[in-house]
Amino acid sequence: MTLACFPILSWMCLCALSSLVNCGDQRIPEDKLLVLTVATKETDGFRRFLRSAKHFNYTVKVLGQGEKWRGGDYMSAPGGGQKVRLLKDAVVEIKSEDQVILFIDSYDVVFASGPKELLRKFQQAKHKVVFSSESLIWPDRHLEDKYPHIREGNRFLGSGGFMGYLPNIREMVANWTGADSDSDQLFFTKVYVDPARRKALNITLDTKCRLFQNLHGALDEVVLKFEDGRVRARNVQYDTLPVILHGNGPTKLQMNYLGNYVPNSWTFESGCTACLENLRSLSSLKESEYPLVVIGIFIQQPTPFVSVFFERLLKLQYPKNRLKLFISNQEPHHEQQVSSFLQNHGSLYQDVKSIRPDEEMGGADARDLAFDMCRKDKECDYFFNLDIEVVLKNENTLKILIKQNLPIVAPMITRAGRLWSNFWGALSEDGYYARSEDYVDIVQGRRVGLWNVPYVSSVYLVKASLLQAELKDYQLFTSESLDPDMAFCHNVRSKGVFMYVNNLHTFGRILSTEKYKTEHLHNDLWQIFENPLDWQERYIHENYTRMIKDKLIENPCPDVYWFPVFTDVACNHLVEEMEHFGKWSGGGNVDTRIQGGYENVPTIDIHMNQVNFDKEWQKFLLEFVAPITEKMFPGYYTKAQFDLAFVVRYKPDEQPFLRPHHDASTFTINIALNQVGTDYQGGGCRFLRYDCSVQAPRKGWALMHPGRLTHYHEGLPTTAGVRYIAVSFVDP
Repeated sequence: MTLACFPILSWMCLCALSSLVNCGDQRIPEDKLLVLTVATKETDGFRRFLRSAKHFNYTVKVLGQGEKWRGGDYMSAPGGGQKVRLLKDAVVEIKSEDQVILFIDSYDVVFASGPKELLRKFQQAKHKVVFSSESLIWPDRHLEDKYPHIREGNRFLGSGGFMGYLPNIREMVANWTGADSDSDQLFFTKVYVDPARRKALNITLDTKCRLFQNLHGALDEVVLKFEDGRVRARNVQYDTLPVILHGNGPTKLQMNYLGNYVPNSWTFESGCTACLENLRSLSSLKESEYPLVVIGIFIQQPTPFVSVFFERLLKLQYPKNRLKLFISNQEPHHEQQVSSFLQNHGSLYQDVKSIRPDEEMGGADARDLAFDMCRKDKECDYFFNLDIEVVLKNENTLKILIKQNLPIVAPMITRAGRLWSNFWGALSEDGYYARSEDYVDIVQGRRVGLWNVPYVSSVYLVKASLLQAELKDYQLFTSESLDPDMAFCHNVRSKGVFMYVNNLHTFGRILSTEKYKTEHLHNDLWQIFENPLDWQERYIHENYTRMIKDKLIENPCPDVYWFPVFTDVACNHLVEEMEHFGKWSGGGNVDTRIQGGYENVPTIDIHMNQVNFDKEWQKFLLEFVAPITEKMFPGYYTKAQFDLAFVVRYKPDEQPFLRPHHDASTFTINIALNQVGTDYQGGGCRFLRYDCSVQAPRKGWALMHPGRLTHYHEGLPTTAGVRYIAVSFVDP
């Protein structure tokens, strides 16, 4: 008797433990589920949909491929009737009567879980047809009173997703006779609000978003849930985990945000799993077989370090005979730098087109023309946009971006020390910048991957095939109300094309140009505040950062320290700047530039404040000299204050030497600005108390020594040429 009852008891226990299905029902096998969707063309959103379906092993049949879409755009007016027609035709051909049909949109949909969970929740709904639900009624508000009232949840039907048994679906769409441009939403709404048809077809709504999550009207309800290596979207209003996410209506960008994570595109445990998919390898190609890239370089305002930009362009690791250059320069100040680059290196590239400032072509027009250059070139594979303010440190950037094989991809660059970057994580309601929840983590590198974003600028790669198809309109950058970058991104989004930003690698940064002035000969010298990293790379000696560790500080005389601080470029620029200014002192004792008007030990010089360089010079001393001072003179701390900082010129026929003296300083910095043996003969510094001389000053190296009492010294004669030094009396 006990043995005979055991199967019955087991069955009863299972029923008691599980509320998944009615005790008399059986779980629907997963192979009975067929996903139907309409896609008349392959878009980035459609490919994302298929990726999520493949991830969970859904069986998908695509309807309408190759057809012209006549169902409207949904945003300006109701439409979608073409989908109902295609569904009606498809369900007639399906012969398996026990099939369960899931009919959903695809361009703005992703699966968050698999068929097993979907079918379980469908059966728990205890109806033959289940529609997604919305909190907003559309497209006919007059039908609101006909909707059945519910105690909790969304009251209104959403036609972008529903599922049901084949006979019920077939019967529901059997009497469709509408045009392709008619509203599918209105059609299904009228079916649902008709009590007789609703009962006959056994239709219900997924009111608490257990199966379907429509985002329109529900953005505040949906959050990402990271748990055990998985990512789900959670509806916090109803505490549910929807299986299907739909960015219906004006929520496409929010859907893109969720799609960066769901389903498991990025997790804290695994990082970016989508980053290694569909890559394009260049490793097996000969250089002559590399994709041809048009690089568009745009100079729109005075910008620091332009010559360095072109130096980096030359170092880009890509065959130059597979590159064409388009250079648009709107700034006369930079014409000499552009001309010099083209004259010296233009022949390295397959082709070069240059737009000069006197041609007066606007920024949007220049960018449209550059895109068209690639669009019309049958050999062009990619267009690489590169604005002049981009500091591209990664020489493999172009190869990395091509490898990703994406329609539009930007390497993430940031502004040093700030959260500013070349992408936006979200848009405000009026289409301007908004910060996404993950923006700071992406910019600061706590999350690395490929991110679908609504806006990129400054540097990005575009497939030429995109310019010849979806983006074939000529005026992509032209707009009466938007700047060129915003106009471009708006046009890209309106075509359903995805833009990505890549922060898998460190690519570089972007310069600050707001306070850049062009009143000097070498204006980059004044950028120590605005662009400190670029200033340091340009002007501070390459061995400076390692000189303490590697013991590069020399001690040629007692308490005299000698160390590298300036690059050759820094020395040259400082000398040329002073000679360009030209107002050298006469070398007499009377000097109205200093307090008291009398100089005891005069030199022929120009003070830093005469060229408005005193604040920048103090910053230099504080950042790069003070740390050495504190290291070599323990217990002494300086704020690098000075009364006198100047560049001295020694010439045999002008002022060849300087008589013995003490400096009016706690310590003195003396930097050699040119090279003995090449630029001049003789020179150097002798410390009389110690009978010790430094007679072969190295260009860019600084001598640091106490100023008062102990280090009585003299400047040794310059016997030929011209010698320049930069002197600072620190902490007078």
